[in-house]
Amino acid sequence: MSEHAVTLSLGSNLGNRLGMLRSALAKLEEGGVTITAASRVCETKPWGVTEQPLFLNICAKALTRLAAEDLLFLLKKTEAELGRSAGERWGPREIDIDIIFFDSLRFESEEMAIPHPRMHERGFVLAPLAEIAPDDVHPVLKKSVKELYDALPDSEKEGMTWITKI
Repeated sequence: MSEHAVTLSLGSNLGNRLGMLRSALAKLEEGGVTITAASRVCETKPWGVTEQPLFLNICAKALTRLAAEDLLFLLKKTEAELGRSAGERWGPREIDIDIIFFDSLRFESEEMAIPHPRMHERGFVLAPLAEIAPDDVHPVLKKSVKELYDALPDSEKEGMTWITKI
């Protein structure tokens, strides 16, 4: 069984936001995901539904022997263990963990799409990701993370504040 290089995006805007991010990373490590790099924590404005608390966001690079579907199961299990409840799409949440890249896999099912289908539109993903992996190349768009970040409209870059290291 080979190791897979994965990139994750984590966000929280309810409860102890920083504690949620730290707990999520710890639970992922317990589940067979080795975190190899993590961005600083960035406070960001909400995306989609804007009338809600500010988010804390990070990106992490990791290695795992889990298949993509098993990793998704672990992420959903981790979210549930940390108190995430079903809510409105893009609404407030205790924790949200998304797979951004999984090796250079391109995959789509009812449960997930890899690479994440909207990551290139979101400053709250690209800013932290550009900090730890600016040269990683999107397997579909064939552009580096830095190029994707630089191409964002200013409105997606505004309102972000670097808070602390994770």
